[in-house]
Amino acid sequence: MDAINKGVFDMMEIKVTLTDHPKAKPDENNLGFGHIFTDHMFLMDYTAGQGWHDPRIVPYGPIPMDPASSCFHYAQEIFEGMKAYRTAEGKIQFFRPGQNFKRLNTSCERLVVPKLDEELLMEGLRQLVTIDKDWVPSAPGTSLYIRPFVIANQEVLGVHPSTHYIYCVILSPSGAYYAGGIDPVRIYVETKYVRASRGGMGAYKTGGNYAASLIAQEEAEKQGYSQVLWLDGVERKYVEEVGSMNVFFKIDGEIVTPELDGSILPGITRKSVIQLLESWGMKVSERKLSIHELEQAARAGKLDEAWGTGTAAVISPIGELKCGDVTTVINENKIGPISQKLYDTLTDIQWGRIPDPFGWITPCC
Repeated sequence: MDAINKGVFDMMEIKVTLTDHPKAKPDENNLGFGHIFTDHMFLMDYTAGQGWHDPRIVPYGPIPMDPASSCFHYAQEIFEGMKAYRTAEGKIQFFRPGQNFKRLNTSCERLVVPKLDEELLMEGLRQLVTIDKDWVPSAPGTSLYIRPFVIANQEVLGVHPSTHYIYCVILSPSGAYYAGGIDPVRIYVETKYVRASRGGMGAYKTGGNYAASLIAQEEAEKQGYSQVLWLDGVERKYVEEVGSMNVFFKIDGEIVTPELDGSILPGITRKSVIQLLESWGMKVSERKLSIHELEQAARAGKLDEAWGTGTAAVISPIGELKCGDVTTVINENKIGPISQKLYDTLTDIQWGRIPDPFGWITPCC
């Protein structure tokens, strides 16, 4: 893997080609999530022996790919997800983008993808969003979802790290991730399929993890549930993630979230929630948590709240868990006070409605 030559990156010019056919802006009150894309995207190429090169902003459109490109056959690809927000004053700002780029490079290491210069990525993102700033919505609850990703595009059928890659960033104005908004969701506990295990890809943001989850998600939806609660891949009894989110429980006054043991994605919202809770003087434990312990706590009246955390939904309260024949209703299927406070505080910081005491916000334009 080629080392990063920061001096080269510092001298790189980001070339800009503006679209000749700007698209009509969407109705901000009917955005959905991940269906609409802006006028431009950021691209950069990697070539073995040359490193990352040719950073550019171009009109949004198809990326030509050879059918033999290795990402199609061996899934060597990674991605990230973050957001930009428009404040009441019309300014645009990011929430912890440096953490996303740091995690992107962690994923690069695991999938043997050459690392990228994080300062260049940040500058490219800032320029891209500035060009497409009119796409950043201002309606309540809306934001600009940002999807950076890397795909391997060497034209060869062979199981080895690619010698060519494409880095790309696309932008999508989005509304609430869940149609029900902040209302509690019903969760199906998966006991047959495994999402990830220690030593695998669970701690890294790569598409294979999500592909592995689709069959269980389909089964949950057939039974009327919104998401899947995943158990560990070895003993099949310890709680890991809920859908594509990290998960928290309030049990007998203690906030418990599964420890990062190599099979769980280290979420940026998860990290932010822990910092917030600790700043409020609450006890937070990162430890193993079995589904049996959860069910016992519920029967004893000690399971007060549960919620998922993630970039798209921010906070997603959990109102019901179904494991086999056992159905557990949490907090009378209502949002709890901690979930509500976390959601309000995080979104207020993200949209600039309250001061940011943690240094999480990065201005854009």
